[in-house]
Amino acid sequence: MRNVSAEMRACIDDCTRCHQTCLSTAMSHCLEAGGPHVEPRHFRLMIACAEICRSAADIMLIGTEHHRRVCAACAEICDACAADCERIGGMQDCVDACRRCARSCHAMAA
Repeated sequence: MRNVSAEMRACIDDCTRCHQTCLSTAMSHCLEAGGPHVEPRHFRLMIACAEICRSAADIMLIGTEHHRRVCAACAEICDACAADCERIGGMQDCVDACRRCARSCHAMAA
């Protein structure tokens, strides 16, 4: 990979893990659990989180300065997803991945 800082490499990894965790949690755990796990607002938030994380990782890999704005949006959505997953319960892996990604993205957006 081109000259990517250790901080950016860690953020790309955190975004990739969060994308995978949110998507797999939504598609397996939430769809099977039903109830509040599949409320449209919550389910859309999880999918939006997965997608913005994938996009943020891709933008950082491209190497454009626009990564700061994308990472700021990613951090905001990850914070919201972590809070909502925690509110509903039973998704600690998702909460942890979202919080870790939000911290990394806040740092990249600064």
